[in-house]
Amino acid sequence: MPKITVLPHEELLPEGKVIDNAPKGESILDVLLDNGIEVEHACEKSCACTTCHVIVKEGFNSLEDATDDEEDLLDKAWGLKPTSRLSCQAKVADTDLVIEIPKYTINHAKENH
Repeated sequence: MPKITVLPHEELLPEGKVIDNAPKGESILDVLLDNGIEVEHACEKSCACTTCHVIVKEGFNSLEDATDDEEDLLDKAWGLKPTSRLSCQAKVADTDLVIEIPKYTINHAKENH
């Protein structure tokens, strides 16, 4: 099974983490959540927000192409990079991944409370 290396994140994961057993075909978000990394996912994984945005530093080309809906949402994500994906939509393939969780998200539900 591929490995996912999550780079350190100031609030969520100060030390970073290596997940050695990422199941192929599982979304990156589900793998992160299953391993105790509490990435925001305000739309409950329905590809309707950008709170689960991640930057794929290594292994990006192993992922299936983003859908038009995902691309449209990513255009609104904070800190967008050419290798940005919504972790609820990107599925683990055969290649090891290195993931960066952006420092900020745009979470309208949270901002309105």
